[in-house]
Amino acid sequence: MQFIKAHPARIYAVAVAALALVAHYVPSLPSALVLGLVAAVLGTGEAVQRTENAKTAGAGEDEHDEHQDDEPATA
Repeated sequence: MQFIKAHPARIYAVAVAALALVAHYVPSLPSALVLGLVAAVLGTGEAVQRTENAKTAGAGEDEHDEHQDDEPATA
């Protein structure tokens, strides 16, 4: 579970690539199934994007707090 929380974008990319390969090499899949999976993938991508944005925003706040005292005072 910790790995999933740490690397959601990587897991998402692998899952989407695998889904694309399956859709390409198994042409007998019903189009309704493929379209449903595409919709689910798009929704999951939005969730992954929000998770990554939150991680980036949190890292930026931590960095700003650490280096706040390093800035020279202006006169």
